[in-house]
Amino acid sequence: MTTQITDTAVATSIVVDAPIERAFSVFTEHIGTWWPPEHHILQGDLAEMVFEPRVGGHVYDRATDGTECRWARVLAYEPPTRFVITWDISLAWQIETDPNRTSEIEVRFEDEGDGRTRVALEHRHLDRHGDGWEQMRDAVGAPDGWDLGLQRLAGVLA
Repeated sequence: MTTQITDTAVATSIVVDAPIERAFSVFTEHIGTWWPPEHHILQGDLAEMVFEPRVGGHVYDRATDGTECRWARVLAYEPPTRFVITWDISLAWQIETDPNRTSEIEVRFEDEGDGRTRVALEHRHLDRHGDGWEQMRDAVGAPDGWDLGLQRLAGVLA
């Protein structure tokens, strides 16, 4: 795993033991199988995570009582090589309703041959979160941030 932290972005990647189509599918369609369960802002018990596979779709958590927490918008969806979503979460770890104060996550899937895929994630424009944005950069760039998620993805795919 390789992680780089720049002024306003965090980039990390991992090579997983799965063909590109399966890596993309598990990351998106089966996001709830690998996403760290402690990383939710949903008010209630988590029933499922949903990644709507289309530009204009959302990524959201659904509670057992049916309430939903929509925390990302799908900006680009190009299976099996790439997608871009927003990060509609504020510095207070609540839903950010102002789209000008949200960052972006681009995930690329690159065929490495022999049934392996590089999953490269860039969480960028973190400065859009406003004063104190560095705490968001530091949180998603920490070992229990995106690196933890990608390690769990690799575990599901192994």
